[in-house]
Amino acid sequence: MPKTGPDLVPGTLIMLILRVLAPGSMHGYAIALRIRQLSGEVLLVEEGSLYPALQKVLLKGWVNARWGISNTKRRVRFYSLTPAGRKQLTAELAGYSQVNEAIQAILKFA
Repeated sequence: MPKTGPDLVPGTLIMLILRVLAPGSMHGYAIALRIRQLSGEVLLVEEGSLYPALQKVLLKGWVNARWGISNTKRRVRFYSLTPAGRKQLTAELAGYSQVNEAIQAILKFA
């Protein structure tokens, strides 16, 4: 997937992955596509960023993975949130909100 949009803020990709997986399991390409769609085609996640982030959340126990078949009949790995992943998503969202409010205050009042 070509990258033409702005860079993600460091540390936000994992939060976005967890949030996109909150409704249910998805395979890697579908996660990247969903982030792209929900962001209005602004956030384009490359494979070189997505799969290392997915591996990280797997190792931390925030997601589970299972092999399955995609709609295009390809063998893919489906990822789903664990209870620990839901808890981490809540923490990530709270932390992001706090940082975003601080940045907005600086932009408004500086």
